[in-house]
Amino acid sequence: MAIEKSYYMTQEGKEKLEEELHYLKTEKRQEVVERIKIARDFGDLSENSEYDAAKDEQAFVETRISQVEKMIRNAVIIENDNENPDIVSLGKSVTFTELPNGEEETYTIVGSAEADPFSGKISNDSPMAKSLLGQGKGDEVTVSTPGGEIQVKIISVN
Repeated sequence: MAIEKSYYMTQEGKEKLEEELHYLKTEKRQEVVERIKIARDFGDLSENSEYDAAKDEQAFVETRISQVEKMIRNAVIIENDNENPDIVSLGKSVTFTELPNGEEETYTIVGSAEADPFSGKISNDSPMAKSLLGQGKGDEVTVSTPGGEIQVKIISVN
């Protein structure tokens, strides 16, 4: 049997996934079944685009349910590292500036399951997070980005 991937996430991230799973199973699944029933009444299924779209959505919903169940089943909850409060680790927010004179940026490093860069949450698998993990407040770090390497200075870790 293959070893399943671990999904690192905060407790909050796991709770969001559990809410999504509940919604998908109780509401969304029923909505799609109703759409399929209505589309069947339109006649010939071979030329019925509403039926095809509803079946495609059903496949998407079932795939997402399977993915979310797997992520919850293999969740590893990130605990704050209170022993090293100034060291960047999973679940912590890090504020840094791009050298020589960039603006301050703050990101929370989370598992890939709950990454959302637009909300300031970056995946521990991202090049930025990989460069910052294990570094401390005051450290200058070289970060590989798609646009090339940049130098950043860590201002704070929360």
